[in-house]
Amino acid sequence: MKTAAWIAGGAIAWCVAILLTDYVLASRRGPKDDQLIKALQEQVKLDAALAPKLAGEQKRVTAARRARKSRDNAIAWVLILTAAAFLTAAKRVVKRGWGGPPGPRGTPSSRSLVGQALPPANAPPPIDLAFVDDLVAREGRGKEAAIILLQAIQSHYRYLPDEALHRLCELTEITPAEVAGTSSFYGQFRRSPVGRHVVRVCHGTACHVAGARQITEELRRHLGIPEGADTDAARQFTVDEVACLGCCSLAPVLTVDGHTSGRLTPATACDTLALFAEKEPA
Repeated sequence: MKTAAWIAGGAIAWCVAILLTDYVLASRRGPKDDQLIKALQEQVKLDAALAPKLAGEQKRVTAARRARKSRDNAIAWVLILTAAAFLTAAKRVVKRGWGGPPGPRGTPSSRSLVGQALPPANAPPPIDLAFVDDLVAREGRGKEAAIILLQAIQSHYRYLPDEALHRLCELTEITPAEVAGTSSFYGQFRRSPVGRHVVRVCHGTACHVAGARQITEELRRHLGIPEGADTDAARQFTVDEVACLGCCSLAPVLTVDGHTSGRLTPATACDTLALFAEKEPA
């Protein structure tokens, strides 16, 4: 499957290269042919003997354009088929793993255990999909309800779980591509679990000048949030950067679950989070 994926990928690159080459050549040659035909038409008005030459050039240009269109259509179909083959092969390769030494004989390799491993202690609980079933029954199955359905799912789960989105696509006319496009376009949607407390650090002009960046970096360091993530390992706090909280006179400002704290320093910002952590049940 890995070899098939590489072959399909190479075929895709070949098809794209041909289409791009045809496009560039057509962009350069098309205007020249049009100018030539126009010039010959003007000359024929003065000298009818040039009419056969004009007809020949028109025939040549038409034939060349038809041939290019037919070739591009054929290559486009090849591109579609090879892309489908590439996606199928790549999906199987990902499921099997891209290689690596097998485990001892009679035991699965470490990669084959990925789907069977016990969840970590801080893993989110299983998703109850009954809410999605009831939601679709209330709001309908049409594509026009996509945003309403996604907003309701996020409000209920606090993010958009993959399991809920899969069920949504099964029950409605909404495709996975439409779900992915909508959820990535609107900043209100989250695709990863949110912490118990949501921290929003203002990065508007006033707060930025007053040290919002230093506060955000200190909060992330204090909570042990790795690069590229926004939630700590215990899923207690999620740290978001927002454009403005409307409290410029209190800069720098953050909110924890909607409660505002202002005129902060990196140290006092961490103290603010500690107050909320102390409220957690033992």
